[in-house]
Amino acid sequence: MLWKLLVQYLRPHRRLLIAVVIFQLAQSIASLYLPTLNADIIDEGVAKGDTGYILGTGSIMLLITLLQISCSVTAVYFGAKAAMGMGRDLRGAIFTRVGEFSEQEVTRFGAPSLITRSTNDVQQVQQLVLMSCTLMVAAPMLSIGGVIMAIRQDVQLSWLIAVSVPVLLVAVGLIVTRMVPLFRKMQVRIDTVNRVLREQLAGIRVVRAFVREGMETERFASANQDVTEMALRAGRLMALMFPVVMLVLNISSVAVIWFGSFRIDDGSMQVGTLIAFLSYLMQILMSVMMATFMAVMIPRASVSADRIGEVLATESSVTPPLNPVTSTAGRGELELLDVGFAYPGAEQPVLSGISFQARAGQTTAIIGSTGAGKTTLVNLLPRLFDASSGSVRIDGVDVRELHPDLLWGHIGLVPQKPYLFSGTVRSNLLYGKPDASEEELWQALAIAQAQDFVEQMDGGLDAPISQGGTNVSGGQRQRLAIARALVKQPELYIFDDSFSSLDTATDARLRQALKRHTSGATMVIIAQRVSSIADAEQILVLDDGRLVARGTHDELLETSETYREIVSSQLAAEEAA
Repeated sequence: MLWKLLVQYLRPHRRLLIAVVIFQLAQSIASLYLPTLNADIIDEGVAKGDTGYILGTGSIMLLITLLQISCSVTAVYFGAKAAMGMGRDLRGAIFTRVGEFSEQEVTRFGAPSLITRSTNDVQQVQQLVLMSCTLMVAAPMLSIGGVIMAIRQDVQLSWLIAVSVPVLLVAVGLIVTRMVPLFRKMQVRIDTVNRVLREQLAGIRVVRAFVREGMETERFASANQDVTEMALRAGRLMALMFPVVMLVLNISSVAVIWFGSFRIDDGSMQVGTLIAFLSYLMQILMSVMMATFMAVMIPRASVSADRIGEVLATESSVTPPLNPVTSTAGRGELELLDVGFAYPGAEQPVLSGISFQARAGQTTAIIGSTGAGKTTLVNLLPRLFDASSGSVRIDGVDVRELHPDLLWGHIGLVPQKPYLFSGTVRSNLLYGKPDASEEELWQALAIAQAQDFVEQMDGGLDAPISQGGTNVSGGQRQRLAIARALVKQPELYIFDDSFSSLDTATDARLRQALKRHTSGATMVIIAQRVSSIADAEQILVLDDGRLVARGTHDELLETSETYREIVSSQLAAEEAA
C-alpha cells in the first residue's frame, strides 16, 4: 500500500523528483571524486613536495565542495516541496473520501481514528518522502559508485567491502523486522489517546458535574502510558541500530588500516591510495547507514500508509446514482413504502414495515419511546443511511435515484444535537444559503425566536461563535440551528427533537411562527413532548421500530394505548382528558 500511495500521489510532482535526482547525482559524483583528488595530493604533492600541485588540486577540491553544498541544498529544497505537496494532496483525498462516507462508515472508523489518519499518519508518509529525497536517492549512488572507485584504488582490499556490507545489512534487517509490529500497535494506541482526549474535552461539563476528574486523569494516564511503553520499545530497537552500524563501520576501518599497512610496507600500495580506499569504504558504509535510517522510517510509514489506504479504499454504503434525477416537482412531499433498516451484523432490524405520507403544507409528527427508531428513521430521509428494504420517496422519486445536491437542497435538517461551526452567527446562518440577504437572516432569527438574544450579543450577526457553539446556551444553539434551516427555505423541514431545550412558552411561540412561515412546506417533527406536536395534522406513533398508530392528537387518545401512555406520563390527568 505504501508503494501504491507514493506512486499515485507523487506523480503530479514528478518534475520536482527529477530535479532532486539530478542534483543528488551531481552531489554524489562530487563526493566520489574528492577522495581521489585527496589521494593525488598526498601521493603526488606531499610526497614530492610540490606546493603548486597541492594548491592547484586543493582549489579544485574547494570548488567541488562548494558545488556539492549547492546541489545538496537545492535537492533538499525540491524534495521538501514535493513531500509537502504530496502531504497536501493526501490530506485532501482523505477529507474528500470521508466527506462521502455515510454515518455507518464514520461510526466504523471513529472520529478520533479518522483525525489521526489524516494528520499523524499522513505526516509519517510525508516524512518518509522528505527523507528519501535527501538521503535515499543519494545512498545507492554513493554505495555503488563507492564500490567502483574503491576497486579502482585497490582490488585486493575489496574483499573487506564484500564482508562488511552484508554483515551490516543482516544486523539492521533483524532489528527492523522487530520494529514493524511495534509501530503498528503504536498507531492504534495513538488513536486511543485521541479518543480519550476528545471524549474528555467534549464531556468536560459532565466530568466536572460528577466530580470525575480523578478517574478521567487516570484513564488518560493509562492510555498515555500505553503509547509511551510502545514508543520506548520501538526506541530501544532504534537506539540499538546505530551502535551496530558504528561497530561495523569502526571494525571495517581498523581492518582496512591493518591490512592496508602490510601492502604499504611491501610497496604494493601508497599512503594516499589507502586513505582514498578508507574514504570510499566509509562512504559505502555511511550510505548503508543512511539506508538503515530510512529502514527505520519505512515500517512506520508503511503502517500509516495501510491505515490511510484503508480509508481511501472504503466505499460509502450510500452510493450516488449512475443516472441521477436532476429535477422534481419541488413540493417536498415525502412518502415511505414498507421501509426497513438494520445495522450491519445486527440480529434485529431497527425499523420494520414503515409506510406513511407527509403532504406539503402539513405537519407530520413522529413520537415514541426512547430507542423506538425515530432518529434512525429521520436519517434515512437525507440518505445519511440507505434503507435496507422498501423505498423512501420525495416528490415520487426514490431518494437513491436523486442527485445528492438536489436531494439535500430539498431538505432543511435540524439534528437532535445541533452543531454550530466556529465563526460568527452570520457565517453559521449562511451555511445553507451563502447568498442570503441580511433581511432574510433577521427574518429567520425572528421566526426561530433568536432575534432578541442575537441583538444583545456583542456584534449582532457578526458575534463570534466558538466551535460547536459552546459559548451559547443549549436553547440558543437549538434556535440558531433552526434559523439556519429556515434561511435555506427548503421544501421539506425535518426537526429531530429540535425543541427539547426550549421552555414551553418559547416552544409555543416558535411553533406558531413556523406554521405561518412554512405553510407551503412539508414538516416532519420528531418530538418527545406531546405539547410540541399536539396540533400536527398527522401523528405517527413508533414502538420498537414499528408504526403502531397514526392520526391526530384527539384520534390517538381514543384509539392508541401506546400514545395514551406517552401522554399520561407527561400531562396531568385533566390535561390528557
